[in-house]
Amino acid sequence: MKQLLFHENESFWFETLRSLGHSAYGGADFGEVLYTAGRITSGDYDSWYDEWSATAERLWEVAVEAQRGGHAVTARDTYLRASNYYRTAEFFLHGDPGDPRIRTAYDKSIDAYHRFVDLSGPTIERVEVPYENTTLPGYFYPSPLPGRQPLIVMHNGFDGTAEELRFLGALAAQERGYHVLCFDGPGQPGTRHSQGLLFRPDWENVVGPVIDYALGRPEVDPDKISLYGASLGGELCVRAAAFEPRLKAVIANDGVYDLGAFAMKFVGGDRAEAERALTAESAPETDAAIAAVMRSNPSARWAFEHGQFVMGGATPREFAARMLDYHLRDGIAERVTCAVLVCEAADDLFFDGQPEQVHNALTTSDKTLLRFTEEEGADAHCHFGAQRYAFGKMLDWLDDRTPVNR
Repeated sequence: MKQLLFHENESFWFETLRSLGHSAYGGADFGEVLYTAGRITSGDYDSWYDEWSATAERLWEVAVEAQRGGHAVTARDTYLRASNYYRTAEFFLHGDPGDPRIRTAYDKSIDAYHRFVDLSGPTIERVEVPYENTTLPGYFYPSPLPGRQPLIVMHNGFDGTAEELRFLGALAAQERGYHVLCFDGPGQPGTRHSQGLLFRPDWENVVGPVIDYALGRPEVDPDKISLYGASLGGELCVRAAAFEPRLKAVIANDGVYDLGAFAMKFVGGDRAEAERALTAESAPETDAAIAAVMRSNPSARWAFEHGQFVMGGATPREFAARMLDYHLRDGIAERVTCAVLVCEAADDLFFDGQPEQVHNALTTSDKTLLRFTEEEGADAHCHFGAQRYAFGKMLDWLDDRTPVNR
């Protein structure tokens, strides 16, 4: 998709497109996004925070005033957009985990979203999923249809939230008659900010407890449970399906075969050489190479800084070494037996070519590679430019495998 703003900074443009795309399901308004983006200095993370938080604060006041005046629908919808803008505001701040603006904006985002939930009646429910010695925060979107209905379990990826999933498939699925259960797993915002949990590669040990919880809900059809993962979640969900037999279908939006391949771009050599360099006790040349790319490439800078925040590692190289554990190699993809839809963006900023690798590695009898194009407005990572179109295609595929009970 043509870069319309921030021409010299693809990362700022992509996050702006992300917000524009959320307009399709109520997460933004076009003019609000353009006005905010127009006031931001490209590449200036403080400017990004200041302008998005200012827009969020303004809308928060609008929502409060509307609620005070008894205008519940206006308040509900405005809290929802404010929540999404607060989320956007703190996006680039994770290079300094002690920055107080991170928690300030995140907590306001959650507060706004919970106010949205409170004003939404029975269409959405806050939940806490038992997990090891704690709980995972999430939301249950009940089907509008009576009786037991199929369930889609949804999680985000490297940087997205459970709240954002409303715009990334949850509402689209609920409209079609599905129950939807969204959650934040370890390393994702709901657990990273409040509990300090970091990502773990064995995602089946996260999804398993979520399915256990779901099966305790009488409205869920236990024979029609599917799993959806966005962005890095496109690797995590397929990994989970390799070890979780209760799943009937999986949607990887988009497919990710090997997160470590991202790190290897900056190291050089074959995989074995890259792994040795990344995991060595000392590797000054590799450290210097990563530092250089972080200075010259805004997307790489954000990825390494945020990666240390959510996966750990005292240095960017230590984080890069942890990325090596997130993959579908070594027979993992071949273990999947349920139906799998692998989505691909024609102009993916992060994982170009990897969806096809996922599809080729799968040996299940029911696998589909669905490529989204510029002509469809859906060629960006996770198809942010055409969310209603993209989720229509994904959910039609799922409906042929776990149809709602009418």
